[in-house]
Amino acid sequence: MTTIPDIDLVNVDTFRNGHPWDQYAWLRANDPVHRHPGPDGNPFWALTKYEDVRTVSRQPKVFSSAKKGVMINEPDEANMAVQRLMMLNMDPPQHDRFKRLVSRGFTPRNAPLLGPRIEELAREIIDDVIEAGSCDLVKDIAGRLPSGLIAELMGIPRSDGERLYELTEIMHTQDQSEEFRAKQMAAIGEMLGYAQSVADRKRTEPGNDIATMLVEAEIDGDRLTDGEFQWFFLLLVNAGGDTTRNLLATGVELLFQHDDQRRRLAADLDGLAAPAVEEMLRYTSPVSHFQRTVLEDTELRGQPLKAGERVVMFYGSANRDEDVFADPDVFDVGRTPNPHVAFGAGGPHLCLGMHVARIETIAMLREIVSRLPDLEPNGPIERLHSSFIAGIQTMPVRFTPGPRSS
Repeated sequence: MTTIPDIDLVNVDTFRNGHPWDQYAWLRANDPVHRHPGPDGNPFWALTKYEDVRTVSRQPKVFSSAKKGVMINEPDEANMAVQRLMMLNMDPPQHDRFKRLVSRGFTPRNAPLLGPRIEELAREIIDDVIEAGSCDLVKDIAGRLPSGLIAELMGIPRSDGERLYELTEIMHTQDQSEEFRAKQMAAIGEMLGYAQSVADRKRTEPGNDIATMLVEAEIDGDRLTDGEFQWFFLLLVNAGGDTTRNLLATGVELLFQHDDQRRRLAADLDGLAAPAVEEMLRYTSPVSHFQRTVLEDTELRGQPLKAGERVVMFYGSANRDEDVFADPDVFDVGRTPNPHVAFGAGGPHLCLGMHVARIETIAMLREIVSRLPDLEPNGPIERLHSSFIAGIQTMPVRFTPGPRSS
């Protein structure tokens, strides 16, 4: 007789050690469209199968991001009106118009143009730690590349980018204490205030950067309002750093745990760096979930869904779906094909920066594997306290000191 686990996909403690793979597996096999209690008292449908996640992602006219937002909650309309200033909480055609503002710099054709600078940044980051013989892999390596790159793309100082990275960590930590909630609101306020200062500066001192492009852009003949710019800026900073930072940290953890795959990667770094990054994305799924709201009565797998109800796509579960991936619980740096949904499952909200994130992660992984070959843990890791982001906050590591690259 199959034992039914306690299903709880909203409690942050469920994700204390990463994704709840056992709960996902049971739901895929027994209840893939599962009615789940919501943190706000209103239930939602938890979707754990790959095809269902794809279906919902690709039908924005049926499953809305704008109606009630993409986080697992049911905000009041006043709160939602503010959230809709962020592209993540928009539906087409508004979403498409905003996405076009910045998409040119992130296309598959243009993203590789950033490659040489990304590789240079990766070398500099390893140069800064290699003589010490130890560091915090998250703070000193994984977090610095995306924060440094997004700072350059936005035309702001790199030190400011690192401060913004610290703010995103605060925003994504789930702590309901009154003290921390106040800290979180202060972090959001600081980032929005910083965004406004950037907008003001770029209007008088324009540059060849994304921030200038945004303040000068027009949508249907209108410039972005201050509020629209602020939330656009916040989204780009968050999205521009989270996936790469968390992927690098959890990816290195996987290499620690799978020494055979680490040796295989090191022996063929040119051939396996790219597929290894895809497998790290599939296996760790840095973003846990996103919510959609049903706009019209429909069904999934014979389960009726009524207009106004919410569905939540669990990407980690979709990426371990036995119907799609052979031996889904096996970490294989050479896995191909690998049609994971770590960047989304198609549709309008497919991750805008996924091509840049891949280039960043490959560059940093090559530096780590080739220049820190005996890298190993140097103390306990501390995970991000979140059910939304699967990430690591601190990871002490040590290695044999080596020379700088120049």
